[in-house]
Amino acid sequence: MTKIISANLNGIRSAAKKGFFEWMAKESADFICVQELKAQAADMTEDFLNPAGYHGNFHYAEKKGYSGTGIYSKAKPDAVYIGFGSPEFDAEGRYVRCDFGKLTIISVYCPSGSSSPERQEAKFRFMELFLPHLIALQAEGRELVICGDWNIAHKEIDLKNWKSNQKNSGFLPEERAWMTRIFEELGWVDVYRRLYPETTGDAYTWWSNRGQAWANNVGWRIDYHVATAGIAEKASKSYIYKEQRFSDHAPLIIEYLHTL
Repeated sequence: MTKIISANLNGIRSAAKKGFFEWMAKESADFICVQELKAQAADMTEDFLNPAGYHGNFHYAEKKGYSGTGIYSKAKPDAVYIGFGSPEFDAEGRYVRCDFGKLTIISVYCPSGSSSPERQEAKFRFMELFLPHLIALQAEGRELVICGDWNIAHKEIDLKNWKSNQKNSGFLPEERAWMTRIFEELGWVDVYRRLYPETTGDAYTWWSNRGQAWANNVGWRIDYHVATAGIAEKASKSYIYKEQRFSDHAPLIIEYLHTL
């Protein structure tokens, strides 16, 4: 059994204060992909870098207090790749890849376009660059699991108020069509949806801090495990951890009938 967690921390220091690392130790997952570190290398304590029993690998944004991704793994990676070859987005700390035997784990933090039209244009540029990267990854012939905050709700069942969000970043027709291409044309698998094709409210992974979104479960499913078909077929169980709140996202956990 291989357990993989994806968690947007919305600040590693904030999440740590809320008990994230104690929870992580109890979960004892094989891989934990984290996003939105909001920290630089100088901010990372030894407890953040290498929690007991784990190797940590990170991609920091050049801008302070912004973005950042990482992967914690029980096994030491055979190879680590920081960034995916885009000067613009690698400067934002959005991508870490670790190889373990024939398995590759990737933590990705796709841009949000909600803050301004300029950031939405940046998000579209990221999408244009990331699609051929996904094709190149497939060509390697490895089993891959890409975990992260993709900042897109794919279908109507993936957010509470889909009708009123059709012109908002995260649920734009162009964004949704891009994800459809990934799943239907390229053949990647949305692992959670493979396991639970009809789940609505229990599938949400992010809730706005505005209003009473969390209390009323006005959420979005924007955190994913996107995997190659071989390992996706071995996914046996998934759950979204909501008993404690470490950030505005909830960790997405999937167990695979797979051994390294």
